[in-house]
Amino acid sequence: QVQLVESGGGLVQAGDSLSLSCAASGRTFRPYAMGWFRQAPGKEREFVAAISWSGGITYYADSVKGRFTIYRDIIKNILYLQMNSLKPEDTAVYYCAVRTKPSATSLTRAGGYDYWGQGTQVSVSS
Repeated sequence: QVQLVESGGGLVQAGDSLSLSCAASGRTFRPYAMGWFRQAPGKEREFVAAISWSGGITYYADSVKGRFTIYRDIIKNILYLQMNSLKPEDTAVYYCAVRTKPSATSLTRAGGYDYWGQGTQVSVSS
């Protein structure tokens, strides 16, 4: 079993920055990749960013490219999301997720992940 705990959400103004963390634990935690998704009220969960755990290859949604940075600490098993130049449309609950086994499913798809955190709220006011 794997546990993921997000932190770092909050209320900020447009243009501000915020950093999210996702601490992973569990005896079977051997990630292939991890990702961040978000879900705004009344909308479907959408891909934000992903990173391959060993190689550190990153992937971003077009909507956040150039503003958000995903990175990980492989020693501490922590995933991060640095969010700069936040916009009101970034308001959502942000979830981290982990892929623990090989999969043909794209890392941009929620179905490509095996475990999810409980989410952390990010609210950006205009």
